[in-house]
Amino acid sequence: LSRLYENTTGIKGMFLANKKIDNQVKTFITYNKGRDWSLLQAPDTDLRGNPVHCLLPYCSLHLHLKVSENPYTSGNIASRDTAPSIIVASGNIGAELSDNDISMFVSSDAGNTWRKIFEEEHSVLYLDQGGVLVAMKHTSLPIRHLWLSFDEGRSWSKYSFTSLPLFVDGVLGEPGEETLIMTVFGHFSHRSEWQLVKVDYKSIFDRRCAEEDYRPWQLHSQGEACIMGAKRIYRKRKSEKKCMQGKYAGAMTSEPCVCTEADFDCDYGYERHSNGQCLPAFWYNPSSLSKDCSLGQSYLNSTGYRKVVSNNCTDGVRERYTAKPQQCPGKAPQGLRIITSDGKLTAEQGHNVTFLVQLEEGDLQRSLIQVDFGDGIAVSYANLSSTEDGIKHIYQNVGIFRVTVLVENSLGSDNAVLYLHVTCPLEHVHLSLPFVTTKNKEVNATAVLWPSQVGTLTYVWWFGNNTEPLITLEGSITFTFSVEGMNTITVQVSAGNTILQDTKTIAVYEQFQSLRLSFSPNLDDYNPDIPEWRRDISRVVKRALVEATGISSKHILVAVLPGLPTSAELFILPYQDATGENKRTAADLEQISETLIQKLNQNLVHFELKPGVRILVHAAHLTAAPLVDLTPSHSGSAMLMLLSVVFVGLAVFVIYKFKRKIPGLNIYAQMQNEKDQEMVSPVSQRESIPNVPQSELMSPEQLVDEKVEVQPIGK
Repeated sequence: LSRLYENTTGIKGMFLANKKIDNQVKTFITYNKGRDWSLLQAPDTDLRGNPVHCLLPYCSLHLHLKVSENPYTSGNIASRDTAPSIIVASGNIGAELSDNDISMFVSSDAGNTWRKIFEEEHSVLYLDQGGVLVAMKHTSLPIRHLWLSFDEGRSWSKYSFTSLPLFVDGVLGEPGEETLIMTVFGHFSHRSEWQLVKVDYKSIFDRRCAEEDYRPWQLHSQGEACIMGAKRIYRKRKSEKKCMQGKYAGAMTSEPCVCTEADFDCDYGYERHSNGQCLPAFWYNPSSLSKDCSLGQSYLNSTGYRKVVSNNCTDGVRERYTAKPQQCPGKAPQGLRIITSDGKLTAEQGHNVTFLVQLEEGDLQRSLIQVDFGDGIAVSYANLSSTEDGIKHIYQNVGIFRVTVLVENSLGSDNAVLYLHVTCPLEHVHLSLPFVTTKNKEVNATAVLWPSQVGTLTYVWWFGNNTEPLITLEGSITFTFSVEGMNTITVQVSAGNTILQDTKTIAVYEQFQSLRLSFSPNLDDYNPDIPEWRRDISRVVKRALVEATGISSKHILVAVLPGLPTSAELFILPYQDATGENKRTAADLEQISETLIQKLNQNLVHFELKPGVRILVHAAHLTAAPLVDLTPSHSGSAMLMLLSVVFVGLAVFVIYKFKRKIPGLNIYAQMQNEKDQEMVSPVSQRESIPNVPQSELMSPEQLVDEKVEVQPIGK
């Protein structure tokens, strides 16, 4: 419908509408709220009495259904609820609605028949409850006259309302049921002030209407008297009587009609076919009405028809077309689903999980429900009352569990599956990898978690400045570096809604040397074995080495290792400047290493832990197998030297362990049986303490310019 106009003549269920059919806009009318629509019959004659040849459905009357938004001007169509059956509108006669050859038409029998009243558009005002119609021409020119009709538009009389022509801007009828006063406002010229002309038509009438001045009028639709299930008889003033009506009396009588098929429209989901019957639409399944119906209950089974809203008919076919109560049929379970109450597929270990069982068809209350939680526990329910608030369960272990539910009754069964991920909150992530590695050599990195079992995890690895990460399901990866220098590795671990990360720095060089360092036994008394303490001691040891040897800090990397007794790894790096020049050779590294060992053996490297507590730094042993061969081949003497160094290092370690068993020597001796000592090799360093907030690696560039006073050892 392009435009719908609800007639306000007080006739319930009557509408006018413009509908586009085959690119033509036509006007239709209905008397039963859109149940049936019909074209408007054109007038039989024109204003001159000549016959109008207009045959339905090829030709009909079409109206402009636009109501004016300006309260002082009339729209294309007008009606009043106190003037039943009278409609005044502008339009045209033909095959479709047009903006050409517009004329004015009036109907005094609620749209059944129409009469042509003007060749041009006019504004129409209702006075005396429609007993007087006032028409004023739509024009941009000044006017002096208007037209009055006392017989519902059958005849019109011309009256002058002003002595001078007036440019009319609007017409307004005064409020009141018995008013016969109208006000015309406008201006005599474009430069003049507004003028108001009040016209009182009371003098036209010499008396009020009496009962004998009225006649009954039967509301009908092309002869059919039953409109919206009732017969209504109104009273109208006789056209030949010229009396003032006064207060509107409304319908004289109204009595219900016997219901017929015309009083019923198609129900929801049904469509009217060419034979007039209401049949289910292609998208509608009538049996869906009972899908929420429980056995033993009833529902209203539609016949495909429903009585038009506000229709007052009784008896007749009403019983046959009215929806009837029907017992809910028993059905086999169908469309079974199991979901969690929050809609998530994850849950935390040790917390309640609430499962909801839903069924599209069937009755849960009269079915047996069996739920297997996938962790060796299963439950059964014989009625719905036990599952109204959901089925609760607590998982004691992490993992992915297959939750199955089976619903069955005497007519059949259905089952559903849900895969639930049970996780434990991830608290700490620690990235374990070597401090230094060789260029183009595989390095293993491992994400150590606390707790170690947290369920399904996703690992996201970031290398250096790479914009794209590597995503794995494993907590350990192998990689290589092809560029020398300091490189960062970050791992993000996603567990459910929690994401934690840790970042470490690794030094990459083509060749380097490493040296194991040991300390005075009294350092163990102050070793809390936490990453922050080890990082601080690494920084202090590095400063002591630089001051004792004069070697640039860019060649030295110190990492204090976890565990007791306290030890550290000293890396000698072939630093080069930004231009790539002055790169250290293998011989240079050997020379730096010898200098460091000499100073360490002379007990010239030491630091004060706190006032009165001095710590000596010793060379434990040179790395037996450097990460990169610094010589073309291994000679027999080199191998002998290698074994000697290993033997000496082992002897020092055994003697040191023996010393630690002396009572009162070290407060950490009693802690040794409670924790596993971590052994870190120069190639792959592993730390056992989770949640390391910062890397313990100290790059050469991380040296803090602070002076460390190294006191010489007294004689």
